[in-house]
Amino acid sequence: MRKIVLICMALLSSGLLHAQKDSVEYSAEFLDTLDIVRRRGPLNDYSMLGVNYGVTFSTVFFNPPKMGLDFVFRPTYFSLMFTHYQKMFNYLPYFGYTIGFSYGHSGARFKDNPETGFPLGYIDGATYETMDTVEMPAMMQMHIDAAPVKFLVDLGGYVGYRLSVSRSGPWLPEEYENKFRDYEYRFDFGIAGGLGIAYMLDPVEFHLKLQGRWSLQSLYVPDYYNEIFHPYNEYYYRFGNPIDLAVTFGVYFQLTRRNGKTVKQIKKEARDIVYGTPENE
Repeated sequence: MRKIVLICMALLSSGLLHAQKDSVEYSAEFLDTLDIVRRRGPLNDYSMLGVNYGVTFSTVFFNPPKMGLDFVFRPTYFSLMFTHYQKMFNYLPYFGYTIGFSYGHSGARFKDNPETGFPLGYIDGATYETMDTVEMPAMMQMHIDAAPVKFLVDLGGYVGYRLSVSRSGPWLPEEYENKFRDYEYRFDFGIAGGLGIAYMLDPVEFHLKLQGRWSLQSLYVPDYYNEIFHPYNEYYYRFGNPIDLAVTFGVYFQLTRRNGKTVKQIKKEARDIVYGTPENE
């Protein structure tokens, strides 16, 4: 009886093995139809250099508030940015920094009262004011990759300089149409950030972003004296902080590999094969 049981178990095991073998056998014609997706290697710590073009929408936050504020549209924003991604704690590949130079604009305009036709507000006689600026932004960048796209979040700050000013208004002295007053600041600094999406076509990436900039440097000395518009200003403080929004499109070139083994890693592996690893030496 024992021999019969052993023979049955042997036959059953043989049948199962044969069935398992048959289950993984496919015809050559079927295999030719398969589209095998190659899995990418780990995300590297890589760098990019990019150029951006965009448009800006600018206004000013006044304290005390001014009525009738509107945005100024300017179609000439440019920037050159270097971006480097570095794993946080040598593990999380979502972080990096971006730094560079940009050329943009600040300013504001005031709407007219629809009933009287007169401006609702002004800045020392000017109802329209725009400034050309240069900045050096430096921001942290978080990126979430879902190839071939990735999502971007920037946050940081900037320093800048107000190159020139252009303004107009019914009460503006002609002398200051293109000239800064003595009590107006030209050095600038503040907070910068933005949101974006990128399409990656290695080694090139295309970035679309919405960027914001809040100046922490007022347009003028808070307690300035103006003999025409503010002749009694010893104890009264005024602030005007520019706010800019920019929509930009950029082309970025990857300076190092985004995925897989880098040249440095390949050289190290080759050296270890020839000379051995430190553990084997």
